[in-house]
Amino acid sequence: MSTPVIGVLALQGDGREHLTALAAADAVARPVRRPEELAEVDGLVLPGGESTTISKLAVLFGVMEPLRARVRDGMPVYGTCAGMIMLADKILDPRSGQETVGGIDMIVRRNAFGRQNESFEAAVDVRGVDGDPVEGVFIRAPWVESVGAGAEVLAEHDGHIVAVRQGNALATSFHPELTGDHRVHAFFAEMTASRSAPIRVVTPRRRRDPRS
Repeated sequence: MSTPVIGVLALQGDGREHLTALAAADAVARPVRRPEELAEVDGLVLPGGESTTISKLAVLFGVMEPLRARVRDGMPVYGTCAGMIMLADKILDPRSGQETVGGIDMIVRRNAFGRQNESFEAAVDVRGVDGDPVEGVFIRAPWVESVGAGAEVLAEHDGHIVAVRQGNALATSFHPELTGDHRVHAFFAEMTASRSAPIRVVTPRRRRDPRS
C-alpha cells in the first residue's frame, strides 16, 4: 500500500495540528490553499475553525468548485468540527451566504454543544478505530441531527451523532488532532491509501515455443 499524500485546507482554523497528526500517522502531509495544490493530493482534511469564514475563503481562493468536483469523484476527505459542517449536504441553521462542499447525506446543527466557554473533552467510542475510546475535544462543536441511508454513524455522545462516514468522506464533531492520539488520522490515512493505491498491472509471460 502506497504512502498517501494528504492535504490540509489551510485557509483558516487549526491546520498545523492536523499536519502534525497526519505526519505521525505516516502520511505525507502538506497545506492546501489553491486549486493547483489540491490537484496534487490524494486526500484532504477540512479543519476546525469558523465554517462560514472557511467557505467564503474557499470561494475567494478558487478552491470551492474544484474541491466539490474531487469529492464527487471520490477523493477521500475528512472534516473535523467546522469541517464536518462543510461536508454536510444540509445545515440546519446556516448563516447568510454560507456554502458547503457536501458529500455526506446528513443535516448538522452548528454550535450545538454550546459556546466557547462550554467546551469539554469526552471519551468517544468510534467504530473502525481499534483500542480504547478516542478522547474527543469539543469546541463550539456541531452535532448531526439526522443522516440519510447512505451515511454510516460511527459514534455518538450524549445521545447525539458525532462521527459519520459515507464512502470516502469522514466527519467528526470533535478535534482528535488536539489530543496527541493519532488513531483517527491513521484511520483516514488508511482510507486514503486504499483509494489512491496504484493498480498493479501484471504482464503475462510469453509462452516458450516448444520447437525452440
